Amino acid sequence: MAQSRILVVDDEALIRWSLSERLSEEGHLVAAAEDGAAAVKSVELEPPDLILLDYRLPDTTGIELLRQFRQSIPDVPVILMTGHSSVEHAVSAMREGAFHYAVKPLNLEEIAVLAEKALESRRLRTEIKALRQSSSAPYAFEQIVGESTPMQRVKRLMRKIAMTQASTILLTGESGTGKDLAAKAIHYNSDRKDRPFMNITCSALQETLLESELFGHERGAFTDAKRQKKGLLEQAQGGTVFLDEIGETTPGMQSKLLRFLEDKTFKRVGGATDVKVDVRVIAATNRDLPADVRAGQFRQDLYYRLTVLPIELPPLRDRVGDVPRLLQFFIARFNEEFRKRIVGVTADAMAALGEYGWPGNVRELRNAVERAMLLADGDELGVDDFMMLLGAPVLEAGRFELPAAGIDLEQVEQDFVRQALERTGGNRTKAAKLLAISRDQMRYRVEKFGL
Repeated sequence: MAQSRILVVDDEALIRWSLSERLSEEGHLVAAAEDGAAAVKSVELEPPDLILLDYRLPDTTGIELLRQFRQSIPDVPVILMTGHSSVEHAVSAMREGAFHYAVKPLNLEEIAVLAEKALESRRLRTEIKALRQSSSAPYAFEQIVGESTPMQRVKRLMRKIAMTQASTILLTGESGTGKDLAAKAIHYNSDRKDRPFMNITCSALQETLLESELFGHERGAFTDAKRQKKGLLEQAQGGTVFLDEIGETTPGMQSKLLRFLEDKTFKRVGGATDVKVDVRVIAATNRDLPADVRAGQFRQDLYYRLTVLPIELPPLRDRVGDVPRLLQFFIARFNEEFRKRIVGVTADAMAALGEYGWPGNVRELRNAVERAMLLADGDELGVDDFMMLLGAPVLEAGRFELPAAGIDLEQVEQDFVRQALERTGGNRTKAAKLLAISRDQMRYRVEKFGL
């Protein structure tokens, strides 16, 4: 681990010397300054990892210098030292962003411990910042695969919306078109990127559980509510909440969501006090919400509230020009994950996949590539890899011959199961994954055909 650099700023030579000696014993590199001007010059030459700053200096005050450092080196913790034990000084120091407040005469052991805590706090903040940056990197608009006209249009719109102050966005499109990726891209390219991104699938929970997850609950609100719990909306303060499959919510939940979207306040389950938060809500659905509104299954006022800024993700069949790029993207990803060296897709396979309708959109393509690469033998993915993995849908793409009339389809099914078992060395679990069926379905067919 690299040594930490600490700057000691004090007009008393004895204090500078004693602190420098004690902190050097802990393995730190220590620089010293006798006044504000010398401290500023030292910081400009080499920013430290921690500053110990005297409250009273010959040419300025510690508070004034602290304010200056908060602007120039905001990530560097500052411990303010003073010989005047004053609550007022302490409050001022903490208000201006000091890490801690130490009173003279100084206890060198306590200062050493305090310095280590401050340095550890800075290390943790640095790690969190790096993690946030690395987690947001895959969601840069430049990283979203797609150069077709529909995708270029969508990316331009997402880029514009991300930088607005819009608090509500609706993503629509078929299942598998990448609405979750779009939501993360909007969040991580906005000024909310350093705040939490919370997501929840509305269809996965009953109304009462969904309400508790979103809004939280008070202690005693229901049988198992042993203590107060903050919901996702509170946890996402300053960030983004992604409500996936919002079209599946009940009328009661829709009413509660509408109230929240109108004024950004809500009550925890069992609570009587309004809680106000600042969050951006991105909702998504693969349903035809206008049709649901007409059918009385979705609130019209909520629909209008959600569609202030709508974004429709195009299906893959409308952007088939992106299929080759997507294939290469997923091959590169799974090469790293599976430690393989697949170089690409054969011309015949590429032609077949380009003609396929992709009802499952990008998600289906991703899964197809994953299955093919798990069991591929060569360095290219060919027609057979995708024919076995996608079965009949690929055959219907027009590149392969379907069984002629009169052929026993049960025999065809048996042959597919047999080939899957051969290719996986008799491993039923892998064979089931190869054919995109469950283990129980595979077990049934193995027994049925006596394989």
